[in-house]
Amino acid sequence: MSRIRTWKSAVIARMRGRASDAGAGFVEYAGLLILIAAVVTAVMGLGLDDTISTAISDAVDEITGN
Repeated sequence: MSRIRTWKSAVIARMRGRASDAGAGFVEYAGLLILIAAVVTAVMGLGLDDTISTAISDAVDEITGN
């Protein structure tokens, strides 16, 4: 019984301590949003949107047999 109490105490301490996972914060979400915006801007600025669209369409046609 002593081992179970020790294990339980250790698990609870880890969950409450600095090792607990608090989830993503505002800065992480803002960074992700900036990264997505940069990729979209690069794709649009370089004119790759038609190239990507055509490649996806060709791949779908190849899979479906059209």
